[in-house]
Amino acid sequence: MKLMRTEDAVGQMLCHDITQIIKDVKKGPVFKKGHIITEEDVPVLLSVGKDHVYIWENNENMMHENDAAQVLYDLCKNEHMHPSDVSEGKIELIADCDGVLKIDREKLCAVNSLGEMMIASRHGDFPVRKGDKIAGTRIIPLIIEKEKMERAREAVPGGKIFSLLPYVHKKVGIVTTGNEVYYGRIRDTFTPVIEQKVKQFDAEIIGHELSSDDAQMEIGCIQKLLDAGADMILCTGGMSVDPDDRTPYAIRMAADRVVTYGAPVLPGAMFMLAYKGEKNIPIVGLPGCVMYAKRTIFDIILPRLMAGDLVTKEEIDRLGEGGLCLNCDVCTFPNCGFGK
Repeated sequence: MKLMRTEDAVGQMLCHDITQIIKDVKKGPVFKKGHIITEEDVPVLLSVGKDHVYIWENNENMMHENDAAQVLYDLCKNEHMHPSDVSEGKIELIADCDGVLKIDREKLCAVNSLGEMMIASRHGDFPVRKGDKIAGTRIIPLIIEKEKMERAREAVPGGKIFSLLPYVHKKVGIVTTGNEVYYGRIRDTFTPVIEQKVKQFDAEIIGHELSSDDAQMEIGCIQKLLDAGADMILCTGGMSVDPDDRTPYAIRMAADRVVTYGAPVLPGAMFMLAYKGEKNIPIVGLPGCVMYAKRTIFDIILPRLMAGDLVTKEEIDRLGEGGLCLNCDVCTFPNCGFGK
């Protein structure tokens, strides 16, 4: 590219967008990359402070910001997302459906460590809605070495830094445990909370079983729902360490693999997650806080389970930083630091 006096640039091609900002009225390009400057354009360019403009000169070793931004987008893109229009070296990724955002964090860091280019995103493992902005890319300089963009490709073999997991239709079974509910001594106020949270997703509740504190009865209730075709089992009650709280034992016996009993999240420390069979059917033990707290670990994990995303022990362990809900007067979750 070459720098020229604006008055001398008539007939030349702009090599970048020219932005005009009018307070409370407009912010956007008044001329786009590739525009051929005319005599009539000169006063407009001067009015936006462009006494000099950069015009395009071919250089086989350099790449324009917009072309390089396309390279970044290609490294990021995956199914269920689309790009914004490219402008000033920027392309954004937009969600095509509701789901859970997944990020290959090593690849993301590899690109951002190269310099002169950047990718910024929302937090991974959290829900997004159709139309939400997933990430934004930008090339920092107006032109960048082609060799550097090739290094970006090499740093991200196969691309696909981001993926969006759509929610899967789930058949949910609920097991309510506890002598006090089973024998009708108190009203079950836990199940309505669970039903409300589950119905925010593509799910149906196919069964609700009541059990006393007898562990074998609890195991039988879980198995009955599995036999009925449940894709997920949610167990409430009996999740503390009291000797007569048998739900963790029942989940262990009914499941094939326990991920965790306990999580570094408040509210939600007594959370339990296990999986059953080759289909990895989640069997979840929900602590009492889910019944009365605005947000708990259940709100963090449930979207992932609804998207069929396997949750690991390591991922739960990392929730300690950000795992403290501040119980704000006005809850803005998930647009806050809880679970991030």
